[in-house]
Amino acid sequence: MHDFNIYDIFKRNASLYPHSKALVFEGLYLTCDELLQQVNGLAESFEEQGIGKGDRIAILAHNNYQFFILFGAASALGAVLVPLNWRLSENEIQYILEDSSPKILVADDHMGEELRKNVKIKMPEMEVIDIDSENPDNFFMDDLINPESDFVQTEFVGTDDPFCIIYTAAVQGKPRGAVLSHGNFIFGNMQTIAEMGLTCDDVYLNMLPLFHITGLNLALSVMHAGGKNVIIEKFDEKLTIEQTEKEKVSLWGSFPPILSRILAELDNTKADISSLRQVLGIDSPENIELFEKKTGAVFWILYGQTETSGLAAFSPSSKKPGSAGTPGLLTKVKIVDENNNQVPAGQTGEIAVQGPLVFQGFWNQGKPDKKTIKGSWHYTGDTGAMDEESFLWFKGRKPEKELIKPGGENVYPAEVEAVILEHPAVADVSVIGVPDPKFGEGIKAVCLLHPGKSLKPGELSEFVASKIARYKKPGYVEFVKQIPKKPDGQTDRDKVKELYGK
Repeated sequence: MHDFNIYDIFKRNASLYPHSKALVFEGLYLTCDELLQQVNGLAESFEEQGIGKGDRIAILAHNNYQFFILFGAASALGAVLVPLNWRLSENEIQYILEDSSPKILVADDHMGEELRKNVKIKMPEMEVIDIDSENPDNFFMDDLINPESDFVQTEFVGTDDPFCIIYTAAVQGKPRGAVLSHGNFIFGNMQTIAEMGLTCDDVYLNMLPLFHITGLNLALSVMHAGGKNVIIEKFDEKLTIEQTEKEKVSLWGSFPPILSRILAELDNTKADISSLRQVLGIDSPENIELFEKKTGAVFWILYGQTETSGLAAFSPSSKKPGSAGTPGLLTKVKIVDENNNQVPAGQTGEIAVQGPLVFQGFWNQGKPDKKTIKGSWHYTGDTGAMDEESFLWFKGRKPEKELIKPGGENVYPAEVEAVILEHPAVADVSVIGVPDPKFGEGIKAVCLLHPGKSLKPGELSEFVASKIARYKKPGYVEFVKQIPKKPDGQTDRDKVKELYGK
């Protein structure tokens, strides 16, 4: 009686704005009514294949309008989406598929043949459906969509039912799937709509990947407001500016190096992107100030995690340059010490978050992680401080949850260290984050080699890239005679950063 789910957004838009454009992708336009028809057509086919409440549907593809059809069809049936990061290595993707055990994997032509062979062998019960394959032997997603469908939702799908599982970076060698509910996204949409003043006239350009929580948050928020989603496969500065001018885009999401590349391109074009009102993301105060002067758009800075459905804190950067914004309308944030006591304004501690945007826990993890969930609060593992005006200042990560964020991606040093130690020439290693002019933060490996062994920095980087996602490889490598240790024998990360973190 009091529930509302993601599928209801599709039905609401088809009722209120039937002839308004909902999606734009490579010359294809779908109205809200046409989108609902395709959603219903796919939901009907999935239902006939036995897909029901709680079943997982994975998607491994670059941005495509069919993501949205999957969002709607899955939510209509109560199925759970598993969007996969296509930048991961095949071994990492294989692990996620085995952990989430989807009944269906929807993929595009970027899915490698080796991975296709492996999943057929190891997961023969999983059906692989292609988005854009030209191979007539493959099962094609468009063929499943019945445009004349009279599908009626019969399964009760509530606010607390899972909507998707997003796998976050590996803390202890393996990624963990954060389970996000319909309610997590709906409350997240409401918060973003209210804070940023989104309406049915807004147009969002999907250049952030739709497997990323920020990309999902902005896409669904604009859809919930009745606006239009313009989709490009992946970020390209020329195409971004071209589509912004053509479709009168009003909203972007941005992580390094997007803003730098856009600023450089704007110097070489006379395109009119005055429709752009707002950009939400992360970048340096200097880049943000220059971008706002050049475009007139407002840049919103943010703090959030997958586990908080994206945005825990955000505000226009100009209010407090360098900060991470203020807590959202539906989010509570506090800073605590090692004894879980809230600290005074200005003092650094761990960031804890509470509210309807906090995730439901990790997939296949059994009991809640006591280091992550304490009472009714989510302990983020990030450190920060709140000033007298409740602006959040991000300080870093707790040592046991050390994290590097190159270009908005999450990379845990422990995962990279474990791979580097597989190299026969490496005796010890410490991986740290360092300032990077392109990605904001870069990955540096400080290595101790075995006596008599030699290794070139590029060789080590490529070794890592052959084992895990390429964005996790160290861009900087330094060979040292000794890695600082604490009295208990553990690596002294603070000392490593002090000596080698410039």
